[in-house]
Amino acid sequence: MRKQAEIVSIKSKDAYKRAAGMIKKGGIIIVPTETVYGFAANAFNVYAQRKIYKLKKRSEKKPLVIMACDIESIKSLVEISPKALKLAERFWPGQLTLVFPSTELGKILSGGRETLGIRIPDNKFVLKLLRELTSPIWTTSVNISSKKSAKTFEETLPFLKSVDLIVDGGQCKYSFESTVIDVSQFPYVVIREGCLDKKEVLKYI
Repeated sequence: MRKQAEIVSIKSKDAYKRAAGMIKKGGIIIVPTETVYGFAANAFNVYAQRKIYKLKKRSEKKPLVIMACDIESIKSLVEISPKALKLAERFWPGQLTLVFPSTELGKILSGGRETLGIRIPDNKFVLKLLRELTSPIWTTSVNISSKKSAKTFEETLPFLKSVDLIVDGGQCKYSFESTVIDVSQFPYVVIREGCLDKKEVLKYI
């Protein structure tokens, strides 16, 4: 019988270290971001990536997103044009996911995909976690595919016996998914409008 996940309060001083330690061991954790709660796993662990798909009952044809702590740490994974870089610098950290062309390493991590979605979150806990890891993570909203995303700690509890650790951060600040824009070619395409107003982004572009 599988043990229940360890629950850690975001207020605990070592919460980010315990979360990072679990990811380094190949575990799957749940973390609060400023948008919604997300599954998180080592971006270089293909087994952990597959487990996230299984937990969400998600088709592997639908990509996961890479979360990183800064632009420098994703340059080996995606190709960033000067225009896309200006957009990233304007709205990151923040509630914007950008889809870039993959590098060869990015294609390996994503199972051969030509593009890769990236987000640098505006969440102090997740940024501390990422800096502790010194590497990106795979992430996606906590839910069964096509169902509502978890916006509170209580809504993550159905996965208590499916993951290794849950960080209790209460209710997410925005409680709505990030806006997703494909910048792999111009003109850019809004794939999903989320909590960041697409008009603000498009006006800047």
